[in-house]
Amino acid sequence: MKIRTRLTILFTIITATILLAFAFVVYYSAKENREKEFYTSLKKEAITKAHLILEAKVEANTLQDIYRTNRKLLDEVEVAIYDTNFQMIYHDAVELDLVKETPEMINKINEKGSLQFYLDDFQVLGMPYVYEGKTYIITAAAYDKYGFNKLNSLFHTLLIVFFISIVFMFAAGRYFSKKAFAPVLEMTNKARLISATNLDLRLDSNGQKDELSILAQTFNEMLDRLENSFEAQKNFVSNISHEIRTPLAAIIAELELAINKERSLEEYQSAIGHALNDARKLARLSNSLLDFAKASYDPSEISFKNLRIDEVLLDARQQILQSHPNHKIDLHFNTAFEKEKDISIRGNEYLLKTAFVNLIENGCKFSENNKITVSISFDDQQIKLEFKDQGIGISTGDLKAIFTPFYRGDNKSYADGNGIGLALTKKIIELHNGEIEVESVVGERTVFRVIVNN
Repeated sequence: MKIRTRLTILFTIITATILLAFAFVVYYSAKENREKEFYTSLKKEAITKAHLILEAKVEANTLQDIYRTNRKLLDEVEVAIYDTNFQMIYHDAVELDLVKETPEMINKINEKGSLQFYLDDFQVLGMPYVYEGKTYIITAAAYDKYGFNKLNSLFHTLLIVFFISIVFMFAAGRYFSKKAFAPVLEMTNKARLISATNLDLRLDSNGQKDELSILAQTFNEMLDRLENSFEAQKNFVSNISHEIRTPLAAIIAELELAINKERSLEEYQSAIGHALNDARKLARLSNSLLDFAKASYDPSEISFKNLRIDEVLLDARQQILQSHPNHKIDLHFNTAFEKEKDISIRGNEYLLKTAFVNLIENGCKFSENNKITVSISFDDQQIKLEFKDQGIGISTGDLKAIFTPFYRGDNKSYADGNGIGLALTKKIIELHNGEIEVESVVGERTVFRVIVNN
């Protein structure tokens, strides 16, 4: 099949589907409105008959004669009135008895307060009616011939308009498909201009689903990835240079001051201590960068195996407590598990433990009491982890950027860090096809929620 024909058919199908959906909505709305309006008419007729019988004391024979006369000319509403003990007070036509009331039906109407249903094409309404403190049950039934005729007329009109529209849409599709290949030369010429110095250039796309548009979109997406990669690499190098320069400059300054002149043992120890702290910062930064690189690998290059989430969390907890004995880490199971697979996932143990360590350490170091609560819950498809602290919280502005590498928020003065931990954690969670979200109230709490498939 030619692309031109394929484009025409695709355009026709899409437009026809929209038109068909619109026609269905119109028809369905008209159908529902007809039903509601007719039930309303039944209710009015039922109340009118009850008023004439019970209040106006009109003779039953008179109303029945009127009913029989009108029934020959139009679809008259058949009304019946009973008391709650199934004693018939009035009936328009006992010999016809469209509804065929039963004690069970009367009781059901009395209990529910109203009842609407169909008997073949006849609509039936049942309702209670209170007169002088006594409750009566009224049923009304009729066939909405006029309403059904209007509905059928609307259906045929919509059908005719639909088929006529398809013809016009197909003709329009043929016309527009002739111009579908016009951008080919422009795309080729523009692609020749794109190089490493002007990666911001993009091919024009007509927004349709033809081969040319898909090619342009795919090419533009590739350029987006290349541009983002170049930009990320440039920013990454710039950020690393800045992060490494600061502790190195501090180490050099401390050591230069220490050797400029003779100093006491305490001063030498102080200088060495400061240099050691900066060296440790460099070591932490190096480890974080290595972990960040591992988390950026192709998933096919990372080994995955079945892991129990609770065991990984316990290992992460033990690792933190070894270096920070004053931290308080509580683990809670919100859901009891019977089988090991309920709490197991396919993952990389080292990377997952790194992510959990980052989340737990963040919660502890930004809390005055150095305490965090980790909750675990799961169902047949997902495992949900919640890391909750009662710390200083994160401002609304910082929440939008906390997963950006090297970003430090307003709370950077509260605790040391290099701005890689949360970005690394997000990459690790996404590598395991999971999601991470954060909720925070400044001065009260921060909650990180991690969801992974089990």
